[in-house]
Amino acid sequence: MTTQTADRRVQSSELSRNSKSVFAAAEEAPIVVTRRDGENLVLMSEREATEHRKMFELAAQIIAATTFDTGTLAERMSDVFPWMLALTPEAREECADSLIDSARASFSTNQPTMLLIEVTSWFETATARAAGLHNIDVAWLDEPLSVDYP
Repeated sequence: MTTQTADRRVQSSELSRNSKSVFAAAEEAPIVVTRRDGENLVLMSEREATEHRKMFELAAQIIAATTFDTGTLAERMSDVFPWMLALTPEAREECADSLIDSARASFSTNQPTMLLIEVTSWFETATARAAGLHNIDVAWLDEPLSVDYP
């Protein structure tokens, strides 16, 4: 539980009396609902619960890859995340290190978004590369081009 969650407490009676404001606050960040007759409960949005579940799923895959005893880290991670095979060997190494660093940071801060964004970014890069988009010549403009509103 984060410090942010620990500081956001309401009594169960407040949930009954003022549910609209408690629910609105829980959409922003988890809230601990304290009870006299039982264990405290945490009220959070489904989005937040889903992000935490996805972070744990990804972390389990990353941990599994690090425990394999053959191949480089990038090779082991590619076994767990086959989409990494679309990356160059150098990018696979960078991706593997980046995913581990992001997982560690996400767990230490209890913020799953960092890991989810990192995995999504690398996945999208691999997907674009697999689609051949890395072979497209890109023309960069030296000066910004102004356009009128449609």
